[in-house]
Amino acid sequence: MEYLLHLFVLFAVYAILGIGLNLITGFTGLISVAHAAFFGIGAYTTALLTTELGMNFFLACAAGVGVSVILALAVGAILSRLKGDYYVLGTVSFSYVVLGVLLNWEELTRGPLGIAGILKPSFFGLSFTSTLSFALLSAAVLAGVYFIARFATRSSFGRVLKAIREDEQAIGVFGYRTFSYKLAVFALGAGMAAVAGSLFASYITFIDPTAFNVMESIFILAIVILGGLANLKGTLAGAAFLVLLPEALRFVGFAPDIAGQLRQVVYGLLLVFLMLYRPQGLIGEYKL
Repeated sequence: MEYLLHLFVLFAVYAILGIGLNLITGFTGLISVAHAAFFGIGAYTTALLTTELGMNFFLACAAGVGVSVILALAVGAILSRLKGDYYVLGTVSFSYVVLGVLLNWEELTRGPLGIAGILKPSFFGLSFTSTLSFALLSAAVLAGVYFIARFATRSSFGRVLKAIREDEQAIGVFGYRTFSYKLAVFALGAGMAAVAGSLFASYITFIDPTAFNVMESIFILAIVILGGLANLKGTLAGAAFLVLLPEALRFVGFAPDIAGQLRQVVYGLLLVFLMLYRPQGLIGEYKL
């Protein structure tokens, strides 16, 4: 049971990350590889405030969201003026900048050694120290993020995002400031990534920069694409698929000396199969 709850917490963290990125990539059509950077910013802000200052987890999480949103507004103001491949390269550059700061600013982040002893959440005497209680907290946070995203995508704001994805110049003719909408959705997605980072840091109780590299951003992007672009339920399916599949392959009877390699081969073949025959994802609305 503990193992299943552990997997659920990881699913919830990556589902939150996927939902935030789907708002940017699926609904707005902006391919971002910076999501792991905001994931790391939220995690490190929470870790530092809880370990160094003894701040309550929920206040530290709110601070992490605030820092991520402010940085997203600053970086997004530059990125929103870029188009196509240049936008993608801009997000990659930002990811490397954040990773470099986490690795080299040792006085603050402790560099490659990481931060250990991160406190578990507590709220009015209720402590989320057990795996079950943390899984319930993760489920509640995931539900909140999901309904915020659903409200945003079903509102006039969401309709403008889809219009930007389809033809940004055309929607601009009607007087919509597409720059502001792209900046807003980038900040919203970054805030959601920071929430996921706070949960992740508190659950694992240890973080280091390697957990927030560019490959992590690509993994989150894979969740969005495989689950379904512009479909929030698809993001949940993609997170479940990519988080749980490697664990399920552990129970396949591969020879012990090559089990790890064969699991990766099967994992990769399944992903290639999906990209060939379901390029819109499991429950997607459109193709990149």
